Amino acid sequence: MRKVASGKIKKTSAKLLDEFNASIMFDKEIYNEDIDGSIAHVKMLSKQGIISKQSEDKIIDGLNTIRKEIQDGKYQFYLKDEDIHMSIENRLTELIGDDAKRMHTARSRNDQVALDFRMFVLRSNKKLNELLYKLQRVLLKIAKQNTDTLLPGMTHLQHAQPINFAYHLLAYISMFKRDIERFENSGKRNNISPIGCAALAGTPYETDREYEAKLLGFDSISINCLDSVSDRDFALEILFNISVLMMHISRFAEEIILWSSSEFGFVELSDEYSTSSSIMPQKKNPDVPELLRGKTGRVYGNLISLLTVLKGLPLAYNKDMQEDKEGVFDSIKTAEISIKILTKAIESMSVKKKNMLKATKKGHLSATDLADYLTTKCGYAFRDAYKLTGEIVGYADGAGKDMSELDIKELRIFEPKIQNDVIEVLQLENSMNARNSEGGTSVNSTKKQLEYFQKWLEKNNTAL
Repeated sequence: MRKVASGKIKKTSAKLLDEFNASIMFDKEIYNEDIDGSIAHVKMLSKQGIISKQSEDKIIDGLNTIRKEIQDGKYQFYLKDEDIHMSIENRLTELIGDDAKRMHTARSRNDQVALDFRMFVLRSNKKLNELLYKLQRVLLKIAKQNTDTLLPGMTHLQHAQPINFAYHLLAYISMFKRDIERFENSGKRNNISPIGCAALAGTPYETDREYEAKLLGFDSISINCLDSVSDRDFALEILFNISVLMMHISRFAEEIILWSSSEFGFVELSDEYSTSSSIMPQKKNPDVPELLRGKTGRVYGNLISLLTVLKGLPLAYNKDMQEDKEGVFDSIKTAEISIKILTKAIESMSVKKKNMLKATKKGHLSATDLADYLTTKCGYAFRDAYKLTGEIVGYADGAGKDMSELDIKELRIFEPKIQNDVIEVLQLENSMNARNSEGGTSVNSTKKQLEYFQKWLEKNNTAL
């Protein structure tokens, strides 16, 4: 096999340079996009009369043969070919002869790789969203079963106010909805074809860029060719979007780790998605969420790496940009398996409702309700009510009780105006349901949120 012919360099390159310079061992990942792009390109060349219909047919048949060879594992990748583009072109020459050399008319490897990589990223945007929609459906299913499952809502990892488990899950459903929207928005914004820009300045051939873009499913063509061949914003965007997604997954993973510990006992991961200790037979380790948490740093690194590669590059294409793909490939694969295994781990875990309820009896979760009661029913300014409630909390601690367990006599020690209705106010379920404002944790508000997200999923994901 051979590299692209050169009119400038006469000597054979050193073997070390071949190893250092080649990208074929990782950019073979975009073989499908390269073949799709080349098929569209030769169709355009034929339509414009730049190549014959006979050449078009031979090239397309050869490219489809190569695609099948790769898919069947029969294709040979050679380091000497440098990249996937020359690998496919050289193999095509072996299959159909000199007609293969017409395929590269009116384009450069600069716009070719910009096209292939962009299509790969756009397709990955859609694939990640399909996986996120599946995750959302699982979360919604679990949430619908737990609208009245009480657990302590926390701030600073301290017990704060009573909420329901569905409401807590809805926070993550909200996060993943934003992730889906980011991928969708990036897809729309970057659905622009760079093909036809050639090396950097366009081509003298009478091409039809709009036709070629339409064949490939793009909304439009790029405006400025100098920018187009060196633009990798689309790659940065998917790396950023994956980084935010993995941050959300990592936060969820951290809570699952805490919830599955003996101290919390809110959930139990299935045996399928847990591991055992090598020495302690009683342990069931939450390795899945721990690995999800750990892999987040990996995708952050890929984003920073590409930002650093691009930060000082002059226009247009520079060889530095060969470093644009491996991190993107890695982040996409990491995100894909992370979403899949998180979905399975959540779907198969058990929710320990009794333990969640037991935990709400610690930390005086209805303290704010008492302060509000003193304000509205007893005429206190809120800061004075806050102070008095703090004194009552101290009393409850000394008595070994949760505030919700105090009786009317104990409460009237601190304020004689307190009436019997305060007992209902301080009950944890009532405290939770009192927060009935839009977006609040009451069962009624939670069900409205569930309904909203269910409709959103049905509207946006036709696979439901």
